Amino acid sequence: MKTVNICLIGQKFMGRAHSNAYLKAAKFFDLPVKPVMQTIVARDMTSLERFADRWGWKRATSDWKQAVTDPEIALVDVTTPNNKHKDFVLAALEAGKHVACEKPLAATLDDARAMRDAARKAKKSKTFVWYNYRRVPAVATAYRLAREGRLGRVYNVRAFYLQGWASSPDIPLVWRFDKAQASSESLGDLGAHVIDMARFITGDEFAEVTGALSETFIKERTIPRGAGGAGIASGAKGTGKKGKVTVDDAILAIGRMKSGSVFSLEATRFATGRENMNGVEINGEKGSLFFNFEDLNNLYYYDSTMDRAVRGWTKIQASVPGVHPYQGAYWPTAHPLGYEHAFVNQAVDMLRVIGGEKPEVPLPDFADAFETQRVLEAVEISARERTGVKLSDVK
Repeated sequence: MKTVNICLIGQKFMGRAHSNAYLKAAKFFDLPVKPVMQTIVARDMTSLERFADRWGWKRATSDWKQAVTDPEIALVDVTTPNNKHKDFVLAALEAGKHVACEKPLAATLDDARAMRDAARKAKKSKTFVWYNYRRVPAVATAYRLAREGRLGRVYNVRAFYLQGWASSPDIPLVWRFDKAQASSESLGDLGAHVIDMARFITGDEFAEVTGALSETFIKERTIPRGAGGAGIASGAKGTGKKGKVTVDDAILAIGRMKSGSVFSLEATRFATGRENMNGVEINGEKGSLFFNFEDLNNLYYYDSTMDRAVRGWTKIQASVPGVHPYQGAYWPTAHPLGYEHAFVNQAVDMLRVIGGEKPEVPLPDFADAFETQRVLEAVEISARERTGVKLSDVK
């Protein structure tokens, strides 16, 4: 079997998720190429060497430039904070590598555009963006049902991502609260996922943001000691000194899709009591779909063409091998999958593309992810300037 040597940049939350995906991909799936965990890159060599040993990386280094240009490396995978994506990605594309990048594509629209354009020029390089919720079997099933015409004309698209961990003022000023690193907290980090999910399932694009509102509820937080960890209730401790929060804590937006349907978007870290409730509800003339990640193995479907006496929401347990996407590689019916499996499924499909195959569920490349970045930009402009924004004006 041909092999693909991988260089992973970053060892924190996403570093673990991606490492686990590469470890498991060839265990569960038959692949055209086999992943080889060649090089892991990060700044802190002490913790990095422990990470490499635990997760099975052959080599650990802090020299990212040497790593991404290493002739042995075929795929460079970037999991750093958003503002670091561009430099790593451009260097890797220049070196002729395939490149995977965490979402959103970049911290700014300008950076995302530069990355998209570089990918277009690097014709032999395949690019991927980790909008991994597409690979949750229930979401992939929703995509199938929409393509089969089960919804008919779509009227309403509701996208939501609700977390509550940041609602405590005791959470320190980790990097996720710094606009220079995170770009936009609830909008860019959370909203990006469900904007992509809405685009993916409906096959429609956003046309106009007619209005948006953002709010930062806690204006200052204690500066953390050291690097501040992952920034998700990670136990990072403050120093006593305070710094300014420069991102949004919550955002709401409404607008229209190209098809004429209307959308609403809500993303917040301040939904007290919500842990990781993200998903979509899509209402059409023939039916509706509802997905919530906290119930990730189930998809809810309403068929309005059924007799009124028996019409109602159907819970589709998306865990039947041979029926629901990806499930056949894992366990028998009703043996649920978890969060990590969406990463494994994405790694599998990336390797399939690199190996010359076409996955059943479309993968987002840089051009695709740039469209989501345009929506993020339009929402941010609308909230800041308190005006409507047409996507045709965001290029």
